Amino acid sequence: MEEHLTVGRVAELAGVSVRTLHHYDEIGLVQPSARTTAGYRAYSAGDVERLREVLVYRRLGFGLREVADLVDDPGTDAVAHLHRQHGLLLEQRDSAAAMVTAIETELRERALGIRTTPEAQLKMVGAQLYEVIGSAYPATRRTEPRIAARIWEALGDAQTVLNVGAGAGSYEPPDRDVTAVEPSAVMRAQRPAGAARCVDASAESLPFEDQSFDAAMAVSTVHHWYDPIAGLREMRRVARRVVVFTHDASDPGWRHRFWLTRDYLPEVAGLVAGRPSVDQLTHAIGARMEPVLIPWDCADGFFEAYWRRPEAYLDEHVRRAVSVWTRVGPDAEQRAVDSLRDDLSSGRWAELNGELVALDAAELGLRLLVA
Repeated sequence: MEEHLTVGRVAELAGVSVRTLHHYDEIGLVQPSARTTAGYRAYSAGDVERLREVLVYRRLGFGLREVADLVDDPGTDAVAHLHRQHGLLLEQRDSAAAMVTAIETELRERALGIRTTPEAQLKMVGAQLYEVIGSAYPATRRTEPRIAARIWEALGDAQTVLNVGAGAGSYEPPDRDVTAVEPSAVMRAQRPAGAARCVDASAESLPFEDQSFDAAMAVSTVHHWYDPIAGLREMRRVARRVVVFTHDASDPGWRHRFWLTRDYLPEVAGLVAGRPSVDQLTHAIGARMEPVLIPWDCADGFFEAYWRRPEAYLDEHVRRAVSVWTRVGPDAEQRAVDSLRDDLSSGRWAELNGELVALDAAELGLRLLVA
């Protein structure tokens, strides 16, 4: 016989009041499927799973009507809810980390007698990840022609291309009819004059009809999406071909191959925990997967780009254009930078990684998915 939990026990475990559970029952949001012999509400494992989904969405700030629509969506199962909630929680953590960084900066400035402007104070409370790192993108984030060649070749003969999570427009093919999608106003504002038209939308809900484009592409953006699987399926819906440039964070080997995560910033492992694996992404759209090597002089300053140029990670401008540094938090960042600086000065880094000097390119988990 399936075990059931009493309403009092459920309230105790979930940290809510019995009155809240009674209200959820009355409005049909979470209705216990059984009663005890004394007539009290009793929750099955399925009831508890639904309650868990409801409570997480509530604590993320959703209203009861929005929560009902989410948990009653017939196209979303428990795993999909977990992925969506994980993404939303990561977004909240990123926002909190950005605000912590801003507050710490203001504290340092005030200690020096510098008064923060009203504009800066207001920006701090509205901080989002791209609003913090987006303004640094033009300095170090640009198209790497050798990687671009791989992406554009994978697009095949597609003439109409949708660029999802387009950012400032890097890697958009100049010889195709491109439509861009980018939810960040900061990133949209940095698109150069003459760039493709850009739509304010998210990957998970693309405002286009089925098969509207010959191809859809996404470059170094999937890890920022609330629900990567849903986003990729949307790309598959609106385009006949899908090309995604991403990272295989599911392989623990890459963290050991890359000296920065292995020796200085192990917190990166926590950032990717729970995210869909690259195999899951591949399977979701029926893609093939190809490795992409990183040239030693890579022009695009993403996280792994400076694998043979370690001094670059000491540069504040380089770090601010990479979301990882904001997400690990200021303490981990400072510790990693200080340790790397010491090892470069003492020669220890060269002793541990001297073999890299002979390499023209490195395999550090970058992948191209083509469907």
